Amino acid sequence: MLSAERGAAANTVEAYGRDLNAAEEVLGDLLEADATAIAGLGEAWADMAPASLARRCSALRQFYHFMQEEGWRADDPSPALPRVSPRRPLPRLVGHGEVAALFACAEEEAAGDAPAPLRLLACLELLYGSGLRVSELVGLPVAAVPRDAPFLMLRGKGGVERMVPVSTRARQVLGRWLAVRGGMARADLPFLFPSRGGSGHFTRVRLFQLLRELALRAGVAPERISPHVLRHAFATHLLEGGADLRVLQTLLGHADIATTQIYTHVEASRLVALVNARHPLAER
Repeated sequence: MLSAERGAAANTVEAYGRDLNAAEEVLGDLLEADATAIAGLGEAWADMAPASLARRCSALRQFYHFMQEEGWRADDPSPALPRVSPRRPLPRLVGHGEVAALFACAEEEAAGDAPAPLRLLACLELLYGSGLRVSELVGLPVAAVPRDAPFLMLRGKGGVERMVPVSTRARQVLGRWLAVRGGMARADLPFLFPSRGGSGHFTRVRLFQLLRELALRAGVAPERISPHVLRHAFATHLLEGGADLRVLQTLLGHADIATTQIYTHVEASRLVALVNARHPLAER
């Protein structure tokens, strides 16, 4: 149902599966579990982080709602699940200087035509320059690369398509990467970043490792860098430059503006300056 009706990504479906398996380890057969047993999950999962507990409870609520709709259960015991209201964590931030150091190191290493450094530089450009999710990046098809238009067409969470702008410098790096891509893997693979000698694409784990290694060589604390941190930096630095929150929502592919609003905390000083400069009372 998640795949066919909601268009959920494979990673989302796998996450739901893990959560339901974890519940089954405690409750036994989920079809037979009653409200009393389900209420005990709060104690069984007492040591979990609030965000993780909330995600598991959400998976179970949707699962029992689905079973009731399908007629597999006459009741829905999910109201007995523990209620959790996790705070949305603030994004981990990196400064302009740290990003500049990463790019300086990556560009120096990619000065020649060696495929591996060029691939990493292209990934860096798309993570920080276009704000792609790491799953969107590694799964990009070659056909998504712009030929005469400055944007990518990609399919994000929930199968939703969106256009993502690509800078001139990113397009230049992508052009260099495509010229040597065949030397790193089979040229007939559909993925923009294919795995070395394999039949699939570059993995998220491997990209994470390479970015940490790049940070170490660039003199940046490796624990501060990850693909998702670079996506956060894209959003934060655009807001600092004056980008509109609705535009940022579109660029990031957020279904809900509330998700994008986590970035507004970094703009407190700019908002104060805006009120002082533009409010009618500011000149009195």
